[in-house]
Amino acid sequence: MLAERRSRTQGAMEKARADIAAAEGRTAEYEQRLREARQKVFKNQEGRRQQAAQARTQAVHEARTRAQEQVKQARAGMEEDKQQAMSKLQSDAARLATDIVRTVLRPMASPSQVGGQ
Repeated sequence: MLAERRSRTQGAMEKARADIAAAEGRTAEYEQRLREARQKVFKNQEGRRQQAAQARTQAVHEARTRAQEQVKQARAGMEEDKQQAMSKLQSDAARLATDIVRTVLRPMASPSQVGGQ
């Protein structure tokens, strides 16, 4: 009976060791899968970060391009307004010069013409 009890005890211990070894194997496998899943999540996050960074860079580039085009158009409009103003000023200056010359060079009316005689 003692031998039988010892045999069962040893069998139970061997089975417990085998169960522990199997559990450790499953734990190692689980930990490996967990590491792989974390790596996959990290890679996905990194990919999304890179896409977001590229989208931001593209948006900044497009905004800068639009702003430069608006500045270019505004400068062209200002240059056109300047040219029109200069042309009008030259025209007005020529007209005023002619008026001044006429006024200065106009013969003065004689007193007999002024009095109506």
